[in-house]
Amino acid sequence: MLRTLLFLLVALLATPAAADEFRPAYLQLTQRDATSYDVLWKVPALDEETTLKLRPVFPPGTKEVTPPRGAYANGASVFRWRIAAPGGLEGKTIAMEGMSLTRTDVLVRLARLDGTEQIERLNPTEPGFIAVPSPGPWEVMITYTWLGIEHILLGIDHLLFVAALVMLVRGTRQLLVTITAFTIAHSITLALATLGVLDVPGPPVEAVIALSIMFVAVEILRRHQGHPSLASQKPWLVAFSFGLLHGLGFAGALAEVGLPENSIPLALLFFNIGVEIGQLLFVAVLLAGAALVRRFVGTVDARVAIVLPAYAIGGLASFWLVERVFAFWSA
Repeated sequence: MLRTLLFLLVALLATPAAADEFRPAYLQLTQRDATSYDVLWKVPALDEETTLKLRPVFPPGTKEVTPPRGAYANGASVFRWRIAAPGGLEGKTIAMEGMSLTRTDVLVRLARLDGTEQIERLNPTEPGFIAVPSPGPWEVMITYTWLGIEHILLGIDHLLFVAALVMLVRGTRQLLVTITAFTIAHSITLALATLGVLDVPGPPVEAVIALSIMFVAVEILRRHQGHPSLASQKPWLVAFSFGLLHGLGFAGALAEVGLPENSIPLALLFFNIGVEIGQLLFVAVLLAGAALVRRFVGTVDARVAIVLPAYAIGGLASFWLVERVFAFWSA
């Protein structure tokens, strides 16, 4: 019955949008002295002329020290300039104009002179924030835990990989071991990549992540056809191997936000904890849904419960693979 639920989930997720979408607009403010800040504004765009109608609005009295310089690359327009705010930005409101016209959220990173940072996420219901004094450990923990949860729950390809593992695994104990192996693996590479020990280009990583989903989908079909392989007998090994790649994908998302210089280990730890919480919530929803299907629907034909979900997952992953390989030359 779990496989039937997964089929319905895949049908809902199989949209033409790019997978693992973690690309809101991004505003970075880097303090240079008591009153001046370097501004980096990155907003999604179709081309050099067509960008989302969003713009940051700074407190009254703020002046542009240098004019904005813009460039278009990889689906976004990026602008850089410097501002001066009398008395600095602390205690003042920074807002976003045009949010009511778009569904895109805005990530904001305010880097202070003392090395601390403030991370905010703006949306149409909360289009502004107040710059506050340097945050303590508790604020860092809360912020990065939520960012981790949000990333895994918005990362459709990561979720499909976990869903495929749930289909491949038999038994609660083996599922626990498999998910734990995936967690350990992506934690390792997330830390290494974020700290600069590993430097792997993003496009190949995203392509191989799609390939990992295809591989597990094929293994589901092979086991159904009576040809179990090492992947179905030891799914933890597959989860660990591909988990190393998924960790690099998580690191790419974290790079969009950055880490507070004075709390790098803490922020990294709680981002990873957030990813794990989101992953466990997703697995719990799948298992709870499967229990409801068993109770109210009963037995479902294996072609519907196994074959169709596996083909749906594999087909969507194949589309992502082709799309991401072509992106090698368009990036």
